Amino acid sequence: MSSSSPLKSFSYNKYETRRRNPNPKISALLVIDVQNYFSSMVKPILQNLLTTIELCRRASIPVIFTRHRHKSPADYGMLGEWWDGDLVYDGTVEAELMPELDRRPEDQVVEKSTYSGFQGTRLEELLKERRVEEVIVTGVMTNLCCETTARDAFTKGFRVFFSADATATADKELHEATLKNLAYGFAYLVDCERLGNGLNGN
Repeated sequence: MSSSSPLKSFSYNKYETRRRNPNPKISALLVIDVQNYFSSMVKPILQNLLTTIELCRRASIPVIFTRHRHKSPADYGMLGEWWDGDLVYDGTVEAELMPELDRRPEDQVVEKSTYSGFQGTRLEELLKERRVEEVIVTGVMTNLCCETTARDAFTKGFRVFFSADATATADKELHEATLKNLAYGFAYLVDCERLGNGLNGN
């Protein structure tokens, strides 16, 4: 999976079809694959990501991290073919979550081996155990693991909020394409400012 090319900030309002604020009592924050492998992509949005995490912690919203890794060819699936073996291998430095993240002992880490955070994991079970009905999606890559996880969450009955400024991918066009698609049929778009105001009841 390619891990280069940061994206610049822009206005996402033109893609919105509806607006809503998360309900902190029934929400969880998903931080998707913020690992050393993707560090060059994450760094331009790192402050926004840390701000989002802090806003959610202040609102007592649980934080769940996903970590993409492959242990053997048995779990490569189509990713091995598609990315010609350029995968994130378990046990390597690249597979570890970035040390800059504000991880705490109570935070759950869900390990996965495909784009969706739900496929073959305990994520749905963890959310239901916590009586979560809404998820806020952040991390990388916007158009791959973040988008697939958001779509799966929607089809599983979770209300989805997707961060426009705490997600990143290889280029601006791919990022915007995801925002446009998700806003049309899957997710409410948010950013740090809107999330902060919404969680504070403004």
